[in-house]
Amino acid sequence: MVNVANIVTVSRVGLALIAIYMLSLPGEGVRWAAFWLTAFVIYADALDGYLARKLNQTSKFGGILDIAGDRVVEMAYWIAFAAFGWVPLWVPLLFTVRGTFVDAIRSHASEQGFTAFGAKTMMQSGLGKFLVASNFSRFTYAVAKALAFCFLIAARTEMFSKTALLMVADVLVYITAAFCVLRGLPVIMESSFLFKTDQAAVPKTPEEIENGEASKK
Repeated sequence: MVNVANIVTVSRVGLALIAIYMLSLPGEGVRWAAFWLTAFVIYADALDGYLARKLNQTSKFGGILDIAGDRVVEMAYWIAFAAFGWVPLWVPLLFTVRGTFVDAIRSHASEQGFTAFGAKTMMQSGLGKFLVASNFSRFTYAVAKALAFCFLIAARTEMFSKTALLMVADVLVYITAAFCVLRGLPVIMESSFLFKTDQAAVPKTPEEIENGEASKK
């Protein structure tokens, strides 16, 4: 059976690259076409997850593909914006460094039965769970980043070039960068238990606790 969700995930990467290429071309119409294509790429980030659940096509491979697709799309836009001179160079560098370390740690956590979010999250503290795994934090970060991408593009159109939209876009870039750091640091700081040689010191996952209680009955 064709996995529709995975097709959407891969397709949004291709569409993002097309939109970025269009941003390098002259013309008001092309710029707006890139804007709407970018908006669709952002929307498709939620669409692939919805389709995977709706069509019962969720899988570990699909989850990994979704994370990889998100990272490629995000970094492609940040690098392009820096190349166009729309954001400082440190912005894509920050997201690259943070993403590399966080993804590596989460990959190791996955091998031990932990997840980034949800009931099996690797986050141990209440603050860590709020900043990294809570729906509020994830939604706020996603919205700030989506608006930053779209506003950075719209601010370069003739319609909004002489408005305050560019200032708003720049503020959103800094807010997104701050969220990037705030959500990345807890993952790094709380990951030490994953690398202990004494596995007895590693907190049990909810699944292991449940199985242990069942065996006592």
